[in-house]
Order: sequence, then structure tokens, then C-alpha cells
Amino acid sequence: MNGLQIAGGILILITSILLIVLTLMQDSKQPGALGSLTGQQSDSYLSKNRGRTLEAKMVFITRILLIVFIAVTVLLNILITYMK
Repeated sequence: MNGLQIAGGILILITSILLIVLTLMQDSKQPGALGSLTGQQSDSYLSKNRGRTLEAKMVFITRILLIVFIAVTVLLNILITYMK
């Protein structure tokens, strides 16, 4: 294993952990899924529009991280295949 493969593996590990955390932090797209379990009402105007910008940023960052994850995984597999 050379240094590039180790760096790629570390990058894949960090990216996958960040993807998991960001995915779990995002709100559910199904209305009432959490409210039915906890009894909360989320029908107010403030609750609907309060985190829109934060949620949009999290979706954007998740998409970028997913692209990075796929690209690094493919490049690392190509590198391992042709470095033998």
C-alpha cells in the first residue's frame, strides 16, 4: 500500500461518516412521521419556514459529499487495479 491509497482510504472514511451524520440531521420529508410518535404539532408558519435555508445547505453539502465519495471510491479502485 502506498501513501495515495492510504490517503484515499482516510478520505473515504471521513466522507462516509460526514454523509451519515448529515443524512441523520436532515428533516423527514414525510409529514407527521415524527409528530405522530411524539405528539408534536408542526403546523405553524414559523416551524415550516424557519430552517429552510439551513436545510437547503445541508442537502447541498450532502450532494457534494456524495459526489466526492463516489469519485474517490472509483479513482481508488482504478488506482489499486493498475498499480499491481
